[in-house]
Amino acid sequence: MRLTVFNGSPRAKASTNKIILDHFIEGFMETEGNSYELAYLVRVKEADRFVEMFKEAEQVIIAFPLYYDSMPAIVKTFIESLEPFRGNANNPRIAFSVNSGFPEANHSRYVERYLKKLARRLGCEYIGTVVRGNMHRVDETPAWMTKKILKTYKQLGKTFGETGQFDQKILDKLAKPEKFTGFTLSVMKLMYKTPFASFGWDRQLKKAGSFDRRYARPYVG
Repeated sequence: MRLTVFNGSPRAKASTNKIILDHFIEGFMETEGNSYELAYLVRVKEADRFVEMFKEAEQVIIAFPLYYDSMPAIVKTFIESLEPFRGNANNPRIAFSVNSGFPEANHSRYVERYLKKLARRLGCEYIGTVVRGNMHRVDETPAWMTKKILKTYKQLGKTFGETGQFDQKILDKLAKPEKFTGFTLSVMKLMYKTPFASFGWDRQLKKAGSFDRRYARPYVG
């Protein structure tokens, strides 16, 4: 099986997206005879090459993070460049991978619906969408905290490499929690009232020298 992967993160090789894809591809390549090609959409000067890669592909995965509930502009630009292939009989099969810093998977379900419709409009066979929340800055997270979830991505890649399909049980596992309810929701509400909830953001603000201005309201009054 030949796989063409488009990394849609603006942070390219420094991204959580790359870490996710590295593990998925590692599992995919465990099947003898499989091969892959990888492109970084942030390299906008190579846009024509990306279109050609899509044209020649057999199986495509477009992977990207959500920024403020939206896909990165480089991903939308790439999608728009595929309009000439709409309805072609020999279009590749297509899948997507979406991750976000939001802890619940349901934040990504609306973009998942869009991606499914996109595949239909292009005339591509839709393989599915991998949805995972709580993936903010995995590169800065202790390895023991991410080992299990990254192992699951590798497992998903392995089954995809063997069957050409996403294993639904693994997709469901990656998506947990879909939505906080009951006791968990109560705990989360309490946690977000503590300094712990903003620890990561506070650290970035301090690094940027803007921590003391975190409550500034420059456009008010």
